[in-house]
Amino acid sequence: MPQAETPGAGEGRPARLRWWTELPLILLVYGSYSAGRLLARGDVSDAVDHGLALLRLEKLLHINAEHPLNRLFTHEAWLGIPADFWYASLHYLVTPAILVWMFRRRAEHYRAVRTWLMTSTFIGLIGFTLLPTCPPRLLSPDHGFVDTMAQYSSYGWWGGDASAPRGLGGMTNQYAAMPSLHVGWALWCGVMLWRHGRTRWAKAAGVAYPLLTALVVMGTANHYLLDAVAGVATMGVGLLLSRPLMRAVDTVRTRLRARTAPVTAAPGAAGSPIVSAGCQTSTGERIPRQRNSRTGPEAEPGASPADAGDGAPAATR
Repeated sequence: MPQAETPGAGEGRPARLRWWTELPLILLVYGSYSAGRLLARGDVSDAVDHGLALLRLEKLLHINAEHPLNRLFTHEAWLGIPADFWYASLHYLVTPAILVWMFRRRAEHYRAVRTWLMTSTFIGLIGFTLLPTCPPRLLSPDHGFVDTMAQYSSYGWWGGDASAPRGLGGMTNQYAAMPSLHVGWALWCGVMLWRHGRTRWAKAAGVAYPLLTALVVMGTANHYLLDAVAGVATMGVGLLLSRPLMRAVDTVRTRLRARTAPVTAAPGAAGSPIVSAGCQTSTGERIPRQRNSRTGPEAEPGASPADAGDGAPAATR
């Protein structure tokens, strides 16, 4: 994992982060994520074709785990209802909570893990744009999927439009299924808990949370197994890119500071005699008619004895 101990530009200590600069940055990324999902709608027919292509590939590979899971969640309300609450809420609660915890308790790692999360999120937005995908729950009923969010909507605040609150279904893009950032963000949270949690419970939660999230997104028919796999791959690419991205940001910051920093004298220029307004004499150069204070053999050739010594006229010495 990339290290967060990135020195500040021109300094030997880590760059100090402030909550009042981090919060707007996090809100900007989350706003871009929400807006990107909304704008990257794509063509519905293309989204359906992509979804069916994924389903056919999974059946060919005998890995279509979403079918049995969806049947289980549909028939067993005691599983389906908690799964819907899990899908509709934890994605938006656990991830910010882990970010805050890292900022407050693991500040030396925060910048690296925040960059990893943000980079992966933007990669996911590219996937939503290039590959709009119809989730299993929106396929025609003959494909064997039931939308558990719609089936159990009377138990929660969501309607039949994914996890959006009732009446706000038009504010979400239901065809942004590939990759599954529900799984990707859950994996990020799991890694944070596993690596930085100090108790066995924290580490156990770090393992359980991404695994259960993967089961939930498939059982509620919101994602295919390959969506979940793509979510994991997205986080992997984001991890690989986060370190070069931080170096690039530090390089830009260093150059900007160098351009705006006040001009200081060179290390060897401190002894140069300053005449006026920045004009300086070079080494060994004297202003005309300036007396030489050196005596003996080191005195300037041609200098009279009256001019030697302390510079006072001979008649007064």
